[in-house]
Amino acid sequence: MTITFAPFDPAEYLKSDEAILAFLSEAFSSRDPQHIADAIGIAAKAKGMSDIARQTSLSRESLYRSLSDKGNPTLQTVIAVLNTLGIDLTVCAQPSSAS
Repeated sequence: MTITFAPFDPAEYLKSDEAILAFLSEAFSSRDPQHIADAIGIAAKAKGMSDIARQTSLSRESLYRSLSDKGNPTLQTVIAVLNTLGIDLTVCAQPSSAS
């Protein structure tokens, strides 16, 4: 008996701004640039990649390419997409390790 699986698309589960924010927060906590780029791409897809492309003045194809697990988006692209998603990119100090 062969088991088959349906394709899984996490973008289908990001139905609210709160879900997208939690999803991206988790991705950023990984500190893995490829994972973060892919997560931003998934969030953009959930909101509508064509709309994101139009609002950022970037091509849909280049967004799909750069916002993938193999992509390497510029900081300008990341900020533009996050702004379109209504998300600010901020920095904070890392928790210091106990000595």
